Amino acid sequence: MKDSIQNTKSQVRLPLLLSLAITGGILIGANMFGGQNMKSITKAYLKFREILTYIDRNYVDSVDTDSLVDYSITMMLEKLDPHTVYIPAEDVKQAHQELEGNFEGIGIEFNIFKDTIFVVAPLPGGPSEAVGLQSGDRIVSVDGVPVAGPDIQPDNLKVYKWLRGQKGTEVKLGIKRYGEDDLLDFTVIRDKIPQNSIDVSYMVNKQVGYIKVRSFGATTYTEFRNAVKELKKSGMKRLMLDLRDNRGGYLDKAVKMVDEMIGGNAKIVYTDGKGTKYDTEYRAKFDGLFEKGPIIVLVNENSASASEIVAGALQDNDRALIVGRRSFGKGLVQMPLNLTDGSELRLTISRYYTPSGRSIQKPYQDYSEYNSHGELFSRDSIRLDDDQKYKTRKGRTVYGGGGIIPDHFVALDTARFPYLNKLYNQNLVREFALNYFKDHESKLNEYSIQEFSESFRFSEEDMKSLIARGEAAGIAYDEEDYKQSEEMIQHYLKAFVGKSLWDSEGFYRVFNQKDEDFQEALGLFEEAIQLAKSSKK
Repeated sequence: MKDSIQNTKSQVRLPLLLSLAITGGILIGANMFGGQNMKSITKAYLKFREILTYIDRNYVDSVDTDSLVDYSITMMLEKLDPHTVYIPAEDVKQAHQELEGNFEGIGIEFNIFKDTIFVVAPLPGGPSEAVGLQSGDRIVSVDGVPVAGPDIQPDNLKVYKWLRGQKGTEVKLGIKRYGEDDLLDFTVIRDKIPQNSIDVSYMVNKQVGYIKVRSFGATTYTEFRNAVKELKKSGMKRLMLDLRDNRGGYLDKAVKMVDEMIGGNAKIVYTDGKGTKYDTEYRAKFDGLFEKGPIIVLVNENSASASEIVAGALQDNDRALIVGRRSFGKGLVQMPLNLTDGSELRLTISRYYTPSGRSIQKPYQDYSEYNSHGELFSRDSIRLDDDQKYKTRKGRTVYGGGGIIPDHFVALDTARFPYLNKLYNQNLVREFALNYFKDHESKLNEYSIQEFSESFRFSEEDMKSLIARGEAAGIAYDEEDYKQSEEMIQHYLKAFVGKSLWDSEGFYRVFNQKDEDFQEALGLFEEAIQLAKSSKK
């Protein structure tokens, strides 16, 4: 979710009257339908009402019964799952804007763990990305005021007020970043947050088309079809679909996207809930735009929900090779229930399963410890359970247990470029690139995007200037660290200048040249070709 649309149980706020109305409805249901479980619900409701009445009438001090009800509901939902949430009426419109409309703010997707706001991802093209916020950053202060900790209890409504605001206004963030001892300070200028689902599509070479899908929103399917059509006009015979850092969205858009790539009546995804009321199966229905060419899908630890449905369906139908790291593992289905005061309860009603029968959902006891056992850095660290073996349509072995495990693993490498990491964490790389673009805009505009990508390079004097800026910011120059990082520093600077020149296409055309996941995938198309041949109708 974006700009604090994510909800945790600590954000639940429900007035006493509404609570009694809901439980009263349950009571009516119990009387109408009977049954042992409904009798238990009635008994529990009467006990709750009795205790609340005694407290209100007899407790030694004055109490806020609304707060007591809030707390009881919070604790109740804590026993369920991280995705069953209550959205107050004042937040419902903003929650829907995340996928359907535009809003103004700093442009982040975030969640709240243990009284701390975590940046899940800065939104591409938004102001937070522009200043250098990163996935995993913790927001500990806003405009100098602490916003983390049990005494503050940050919730969605508070974060809306802290981070959203009129275009052009600024907010100062104190950031705690992994591996950094000191707090980092960022000033973000609020702006209208772009809502396109596809960041970029372009031809990598004469045969390979690349599509980067950021989320599954209201326009994703239309954007995807348009991108595929344009790439096919340009000669695309092979498709690389990048779902890294895609946190999901609308199920129907994901299903339709898969249908464009899978033929016949192939199963795409199904759900299984309590009884059969919410059991649904989705299959391919129509002739798609790209049902025969080889496909490679990139995923990582931040690919979730609808993006996992796409990856799982293509993998189980032997329609695509999956490359990267195991996906997040968000496979629970929520049904929105509109309450009488305009608020909304999103109740988990079923689980998603891939065509082979794998549950996408991973154990959700503690999302904050995801990948703590090292599977980002070594395939051998992925815990594979022989009881979770499944077979694809053509007999390949795949594993359940949560998330989509890639066919080809690419380790996350964050340790090889220490000097680059220091510059990046201080936002000096983006800042230098932006200033360079401003100072050399007329000369840079003489390049075509291909010429820039292939031949542009910063001078030795440019690099010395960057080093000097680093020293002014307290980053000591270390020749060995610099030599180790120099090529990647050049690469990052060039990518961000490319972004200033040609937006996302300029960035990705350059950045993907040295992106390990991308390059690994690019070399696997011969295997993907064989897979595509075996999966034809």
